[in-house]
Amino acid sequence: MPDPAELATTPAAVDAAAFGADGAGTLQRALWATRLQFACLGLVLGAWGAHVPSAKARFALDEAQLSLLLLAAAAGTISCLFLAGRSVAWLGVRGAALASMLLLCIGLGSVLVMPNLAAACVAMLLFGAASSLFDMAINAEGSALETLGGRPVMSGLHAMFSVGGMLGAAANGALLQAGVEPAWQLAGTALATALLSLLAVRRMLPAHPQAAADEASFAWPRGPLLLIGLLILAGMTCEGVMYDWSVLYMKQELGQPQGFATLAYTSFAGAMALARFGGDSLRARVPARRLLGGGSAIAAVAVAVALLAGNAWLALVGFAIAGAGLANVAPVLFAAATRVPGVSRAAGLAAATSIGYGGFMLGPPLIGGLAQATNLTMALGVLVIAAVLLALGARSVPT
Repeated sequence: MPDPAELATTPAAVDAAAFGADGAGTLQRALWATRLQFACLGLVLGAWGAHVPSAKARFALDEAQLSLLLLAAAAGTISCLFLAGRSVAWLGVRGAALASMLLLCIGLGSVLVMPNLAAACVAMLLFGAASSLFDMAINAEGSALETLGGRPVMSGLHAMFSVGGMLGAAANGALLQAGVEPAWQLAGTALATALLSLLAVRRMLPAHPQAAADEASFAWPRGPLLLIGLLILAGMTCEGVMYDWSVLYMKQELGQPQGFATLAYTSFAGAMALARFGGDSLRARVPARRLLGGGSAIAAVAVAVALLAGNAWLALVGFAIAGAGLANVAPVLFAAATRVPGVSRAAGLAAATSIGYGGFMLGPPLIGGLAQATNLTMALGVLVIAAVLLALGARSVPT
């Protein structure tokens, strides 16, 4: 982070000065806290992704019924779509992050102990709504840190999300191998994540620029922002499908035990994290359109090979390459959304975050319906189509 003298020369100097003499230290602590919050979100989602097969077995679901459970999470996300920005402005980023993480962990910890599918859908409805609000809150924090600090941090923050996803899937996979009951695993993950998030929220920024808070509400995008939103939708659909269906694909289609099958998401998220850690410097050297188009094309080929090969190890390699290829989709497009002429930075980010998270949660139920009509391998071909659309649309992204 820049020192106080550097901050004093930036447009954000007035806001940074509000943090007192230790303004740079406050920003540095807030950055580390936000990194931890992104990791916490990934940890929760990675743990759930590892246990999608557990939910399928627990409630004796077919693919269509499983997609209904996933659709409940998507419905929660959509229900929060129009309210998340206002909720963040009303509660403040700290309050919104704290409340939503607690609700998110309640949803995660309770889903596998519910007596039937209907009750589990209620838990997933809460899960989806809370995760959407938490995602909006921490992205607003990241945007404020970029503005106040005067340098890009979003790729690094999204890398921490991927690290959390990798750790969540890997840890729960190891516990499965050790014979720990899935319901206890999710309850333990929920408790640990809630405690970590509680520690982090105290170090987040005490306040945000008032203009950002006032403008950070969702509005239907138009023009260039609509294109960016659709591309984010495609990219986040890929991420959402991988986290919900890759483990089940390895277990059901390739005949692997569930503990090993969790490596499907672990490899994807791990490679994505590594690529995102270098994303900010890579974005400084490679044009955004080339980075987005080239990475998406590589991901499309990698997923196609993984699905056609029908081999577990090749699938792991393909999913890892796809994770690296898609790593900078969200950071590049979120940054583009803040530079659309005539749209404030906060409003552009709110629209991009909301639409992107909608794709993250709506893609998985779509796969369930397609898998019921065909098979899971064919249904996952949606990933290839989405990556190809990203590659084709990259040339139209505003720079």
